[in-house]
Amino acid sequence: MTTAKIVYASMTGNTEEIADIFGETLEKHGIEVDIEECVTVSPEDLLDYDICLVGAYTYDFGEIPDEFVDFYEEMAEVDFSGKVCASFGSGDTFYDDYCLLVDFIQTRFKEQGGTIAGEGIKVDLDPDTDDIAAIETLCEAIVAQVNA
Repeated sequence: MTTAKIVYASMTGNTEEIADIFGETLEKHGIEVDIEECVTVSPEDLLDYDICLVGAYTYDFGEIPDEFVDFYEEMAEVDFSGKVCASFGSGDTFYDDYCLLVDFIQTRFKEQGGTIAGEGIKVDLDPDTDDIAAIETLCEAIVAQVNA
């Protein structure tokens, strides 16, 4: 069975909600999903799964959340070759550096050999119907990539 690990950092619950939507959507495709907060797992744990999804919120002026710094830095030491990867996160369009961390995570996966399934999902505060549709589309791309 295909497996997915979803790791997230969430302060307000918005990024956690996005992680849950990803999980529910992937489960509908028959994928076994495991979701955890970034403080309870290391990037190396992702290697036990076929699909690696990592999400975090961006706050203020593109800052990485304190609880996510170690996880993000340790991602640079992991070879994600053979893994289908994607990123997601929440932010506030009030800031110029809206959801910048989504791009950082996506770049880190690429640098470490991961296969990027599609553009990272950026959500303004909490997910709406358009965001859910984008998540569903990305999940379809992830499933297609895994089955390729």
